Amino acid sequence: MVGFCNGILTAMITPFTEGGVNFEEFGKMIDYQIDGGTDALVVLGTTGEPATMTEEEKTEVIKFAVKYAAGRIKIIIGTGSNDTAKAVAASQKAEKLGADGVLVVTPYYNKCTQKGLLEYYKTVCSAVKIPVIAYNVPSRTAVNILPETAEKLAEIPNMAGIKEASGNMAQVCETMRRIRGKMDLYSGEDFLNLPMLAIGGAGLISVTSNIAPALVKKMYNLVKENKLDEANEVQDFLLPLEDACFLEVNPIPIKAAYNMLGFNAGIPRSPLTELEPHNKDILLREIKKAGLKGI
Repeated sequence: MVGFCNGILTAMITPFTEGGVNFEEFGKMIDYQIDGGTDALVVLGTTGEPATMTEEEKTEVIKFAVKYAAGRIKIIIGTGSNDTAKAVAASQKAEKLGADGVLVVTPYYNKCTQKGLLEYYKTVCSAVKIPVIAYNVPSRTAVNILPETAEKLAEIPNMAGIKEASGNMAQVCETMRRIRGKMDLYSGEDFLNLPMLAIGGAGLISVTSNIAPALVKKMYNLVKENKLDEANEVQDFLLPLEDACFLEVNPIPIKAAYNMLGFNAGIPRSPLTELEPHNKDILLREIKKAGLKGI
């Protein structure tokens, strides 16, 4: 299944207050993304901190995102789990609440086999009709979707693509070779956005586009227009900012960055902590150098 969603897909944060989710601020962030040319929002992915949210909070976030977006931008919901039954239930809920698609991370901690991965995704895909994007991030899950497994996943009718965050370009290239024309490849590593697009990636599921949607979209457009020299100039400009957005584990820096732009993103939930002061200085410097403006 190809062509579900091309372009920039921002891995959205979830703004918190002491009492829960800050929906007013979340709406402002959605508008900021739409104004910046973002093509889709990935809500309740890793960057959205769903691991420390209640089921009630997650349900309300999905409802709000779908209603507030009102068809102006695609909404993709993170629904993966280390329990297949929970991933199925979350995906079905997202579909029922109006999501355009779901992002399903590999089962974490359990360390299933490649056969287990295939069965996991087959089960989730068969339970919903909306497009499903697999999420490969072995640094967090201890499970890696190998290229031959990705090729088998591409045979599932509503498997729309794979978000690749393994950081291994040799593996990514082999995966692309095996799935080309069958399902889409999405970059899940901001540092590798340009090379992943250059080998045929359909889009970027980006953290940095939370604060710099227009710049990330500009780089994407230049690659798709075969203007690689200009695209490289934009990527060179973006790289120090991207580095700063990962000075500590995601989403610690990007939440701090939103606050620096004038949004009220709050702070990460425990066990995550606020960005260290010396890293705040570096991040603020790069935001200023990039000429970013918030609200």
